[in-house]
Amino acid sequence: MASFEGIKRVGVIGAGTMGRGIVMNFVNAGYPVTWLDVNAEMLEKGLVDIASVYKRSVAQERFDDAEAQARVARISTTQNYADLAEMDLVVEAVYENMDLKKKIFAELDKAVQASAILATNTSYLDIDEIASATQRPTQVLGLHFFSPAHIMKLLEVVRGKATAQDVMDACLAVGTKIGKEAVLAGNCHGFIGNRMLEKYSRQSREVVLEGSTPWEVDQALQGFGMAMGPYRMYDVVGIDLGWRSRELAGLGRGEPIVWLDNKLCEMERFGQKSGHGFYKYEQGSRQAIQDPETDMMAREVAEEAGYTARDVPAEEIVTRCILALVNEGARILDEGYAESAEDIDRVYRFGYGFPAERGGPMAYADSLGLDKVLAEIRTLEAERGEFWKPAAGLVKLAEAGGRFTKA
Repeated sequence: MASFEGIKRVGVIGAGTMGRGIVMNFVNAGYPVTWLDVNAEMLEKGLVDIASVYKRSVAQERFDDAEAQARVARISTTQNYADLAEMDLVVEAVYENMDLKKKIFAELDKAVQASAILATNTSYLDIDEIASATQRPTQVLGLHFFSPAHIMKLLEVVRGKATAQDVMDACLAVGTKIGKEAVLAGNCHGFIGNRMLEKYSRQSREVVLEGSTPWEVDQALQGFGMAMGPYRMYDVVGIDLGWRSRELAGLGRGEPIVWLDNKLCEMERFGQKSGHGFYKYEQGSRQAIQDPETDMMAREVAEEAGYTARDVPAEEIVTRCILALVNEGARILDEGYAESAEDIDRVYRFGYGFPAERGGPMAYADSLGLDKVLAEIRTLEAERGEFWKPAAGLVKLAEAGGRFTKA
């Protein structure tokens, strides 16, 4: 088995946005990288994009031109799996399609030396199913980088049911070496961060159906201290990602909470990349501008879904979104998918822009008092139903006067 010291050569598969960022992480830390994509043009474009990122860094005096050239020189490109034969670690970073990922892992299993670790950058997909395409499930795990991968600090190291301890240890150590906050996560849908984000996102959309505007939701949560409100985040990530996956899955319109997303995508308003999403953007600018047309469409969608508009106070928006995070975080702890509340807080500070001064969602809940948090969640459960059923661990700690994080 490859130890941390034994990981000297790294392969990356996929020349899209994530692949480019992941390549930069490794070459920035001194690793030589063999970069594979079946599309030679994508590889060429990826190299040009990486060189331009380094050129900007030189202009900003972060490092000199010799260092920029040395980093680019650590990258070799290929379209042939045989060129990955001597890699110690290979990170797959193609789009979220299980069949494609399994096909890639089967190819890697045949091509790469027996001691190598094989990692997937999936955000949601089942690590165990991906590992099943190989003869080495003990050496397969998730390395979930966050976008943009060369900038965001968080790395979720996701263990499968068969992943060996020394493989996890090696990847946690490599994560630290490439400058990441590496957090161990269990293999559940969405792992730690995105599993919690689904609950937060649901509340951010429900309050818009009830009468808020996307702008008001973002202002409330940015006022709480989040680096970016959820609707700005949806625009940055791309509204079309969820829309396209629903189309592929044949889900039609989906629930009312995504009807506004559908409507925007049908108008080719995909977010920042198309210059228009929930917000408008001036040419070449990333500054989100409130769009009255979006607000009007939100009301039309809500009325069609049978909602009567009301004023939703900023305090309620914050309470519902943040307590949705806390309650799901408590469930993740109950189920053993996170090692500690502190790990959950690191995920949210370094991957999702949770305000550092509040510590993270679990530390924030502690600061409020878990008895008060539980009382609020029980009130929401009585008013709004099953979504708000309190996690067993939260109930137990609150009733015992305990806390999630170490004092």
